[in-house]
Amino acid sequence: MSQITEFKDWFISNFAELEKSLNGEKEHFIHQLRKEAIDNFSKLNFPNTKDEEWKYTNISPLLNHKFISAKREAAEIKIDISKFLFSKDEHSIITFINGIYSKKNSKIKDLPCGVVVESLSSVEKSNPELVKKYFGKFATTNDNIFTALGTAFVNDGVFIHIPDNKVIEDIIHILYITDANDDSIVVQPRNLIIAGKNSQATIIEHYLSLSDSTYFTNSITEVIVDENAFIDHIKLQEESQNAFHISRMEVDLERSSNFTSHAISFGAQLSRNDINARFNDEGGECTLNGLFLTEDKQLCDTHTLIDHAKPHCNSHEHYKGILNDKSRGVFNGKVLVRKDAQKTNAFQQNNNIILTKDALVNTKPQLEIFADDVKCSHGATVGQLDADAMFYLKSRGIGDDAGKAILIHAFASDVVQSIKIEAIRNYLEEILTKKFNQ
Repeated sequence: MSQITEFKDWFISNFAELEKSLNGEKEHFIHQLRKEAIDNFSKLNFPNTKDEEWKYTNISPLLNHKFISAKREAAEIKIDISKFLFSKDEHSIITFINGIYSKKNSKIKDLPCGVVVESLSSVEKSNPELVKKYFGKFATTNDNIFTALGTAFVNDGVFIHIPDNKVIEDIIHILYITDANDDSIVVQPRNLIIAGKNSQATIIEHYLSLSDSTYFTNSITEVIVDENAFIDHIKLQEESQNAFHISRMEVDLERSSNFTSHAISFGAQLSRNDINARFNDEGGECTLNGLFLTEDKQLCDTHTLIDHAKPHCNSHEHYKGILNDKSRGVFNGKVLVRKDAQKTNAFQQNNNIILTKDALVNTKPQLEIFADDVKCSHGATVGQLDADAMFYLKSRGIGDDAGKAILIHAFASDVVQSIKIEAIRNYLEEILTKKFNQ
């Protein structure tokens, strides 16, 4: 039996066990989506390096494991979450342990009237029609085997609904803490964020672990940004160095809406981030920024797609990679400008620094333009630390290590400084300092 067949059969048999454990939920619409998803999972092929979209990312190490679902008891453990916060200022925190909502470790501050920040499993019971209206509409299961897997076993995640004209001044911090111990568990959170007309919020999606154990995070996030709404989204991935992290985010942008993403990746032995954004009406703006730092034998793969389906929209994209030791990085960013998307402005840039001769990065920025009145550009660079700059610093009495740290901070600064929250900027600067200036 092949490795892939074993992996698929393992989850298909686990789905049968999941169905047996359900109590009166089999007729619920989410379970109907689960059944559709496991059917798609059984039919879809796992990607391999012969697939263009996975050309440089070999997922066979992931397929060596038989991951099990986490026990709900984990969510009952009280954890000192203060050490995972970015500042002493209180803000709304919603915590999931091993993918399961932990009320004990969550603290939602007073929110504007009508705003909902809860677990998906809770809202599914209290307001199923609202969940049904959006859930699974953008991250579909018929074309992505990891999305099919995550949907088949969907259990929990965060649900955020911001009604029209509501502004959330405070940050919403989603903590995904994995405590796998010696178990190879799979964590598959499913997030749904709905921003009504003229609404505004800042949301942090934060993944981390309590040990160096091996586990698999397979996350899906759907974001709906309605007319004139603004969502500032920050994703910080600090998983175990032995973990696998696969994530997909689908963003739907309506008229004159604004979505900003900052994706920062430090953890996992293999991580893959797919971010897809689509303009569904005129006047929208989308910014995708990212920074990854890899070491040892880590691999970080980022694929983005910005779909300019309507005219008069702007997109900005800037990803940077810092690669050390024998690590690898992949960037594949595509900007699609459709025929009717006149007056589009789209700018994309990918820059990478390789610190050793054994590190490797593959970058592929892409522009597909079918309109004729647009301003678009893209570019990519791969290089080492500037030798002239290092010489200048040494001539001023700065040693090699300190000079290297200064240049790496400078390289990462424009992505880090684009984050509006000072506490997170400081947190990232501290991480860079610890890694390069000890």
